[in-house]
Amino acid sequence: VLLDQLPLTVNGKLDRRALPAPDYTAGTISRGPRTPAEEILCGLFAEVLGLTDVGAEDNFFDLGGHSLLATRLIARIRTTFGVELGVRSLFEAPTVAGLAQQVGGAGAARTALVPAQRPETIPLSFAQARLWFLHRLEGPSPTYNMPVTLRLTGHVDIPALEMALADVVARHESLRTVFPEVDGVPQQRVLPVREARPQLTVTPVDASELDAALATAVRHTFDLETDIPLWAQLLRISAEEHALVLVVHHIASDGWSLRPLLGDVSTAYRERCAGREPGWAELPVQYADYTLWQRDLLGDVEDPHSEIAAQVEYWKQTLAGLPDRISLPTDRPYPPTA
Repeated sequence: VLLDQLPLTVNGKLDRRALPAPDYTAGTISRGPRTPAEEILCGLFAEVLGLTDVGAEDNFFDLGGHSLLATRLIARIRTTFGVELGVRSLFEAPTVAGLAQQVGGAGAARTALVPAQRPETIPLSFAQARLWFLHRLEGPSPTYNMPVTLRLTGHVDIPALEMALADVVARHESLRTVFPEVDGVPQQRVLPVREARPQLTVTPVDASELDAALATAVRHTFDLETDIPLWAQLLRISAEEHALVLVVHHIASDGWSLRPLLGDVSTAYRERCAGREPGWAELPVQYADYTLWQRDLLGDVEDPHSEIAAQVEYWKQTLAGLPDRISLPTDRPYPPTA
């Protein structure tokens, strides 16, 4: 950031609060790329960070990068260069020039994620297994709900919205997956489209009661064994004013999932209002494909030579000797009900 002069307080000290926030999109490029690898990496940095230009000496984290974006960048590098880099490489060499050297010495990329032959029983991914265990421990609760609320102004075509939600559930297998338990072991069961049509509940509500109605709606509870992990309610305030509530269980969604979810709902609703089916392309892979790929990549925890067994052993050694509970300072007592 270039300033004519530094802002000062009445005491003549630097007024930090008056300093302008840096605009990462308007900065000057440190230097241009000098190798094909640097040129490609400059493009990948810019793509992930949402910038127009990135120089070869620019620091990923100074440009607004963080750990989640770092994961996306490493994935794009893996796909583009066909090499295997860990996220740690970016923290150690956060510039294009530095990372280009890491890419040059990296090994071949791991097995790519592609559609898999589906076995009769599809296991849970490790992330799903954790959430399924917590669901079984706690019972149906809103603890892991991921709600989205949209205020809609103007006419709402309710039949078109119902069909749009059904289109999205048909497109994404994870939104029509239930998790039955067989002999004590959970599994993924992807429901046929005809059995997984979501129900849109339309509820009249007074404007003064909207906040309370929203608070109740977002605390909807799922039975993961029988309920698809998407629930929808349309709160009708007036003929021209509604609030749409979408609740997705965390076992089928994360923070990055919400933007494509809303994008698909919007696309499908627009097409259904026009009397058409959404003409989107088929997804290259589904979550069940990822689960099978992950299990194949990491192996069985009972196999001492597997990747997952090595990771478990590492954490056993690293965490050995810790107390069962770590006392942390708190500024208020825990309430009986969270």
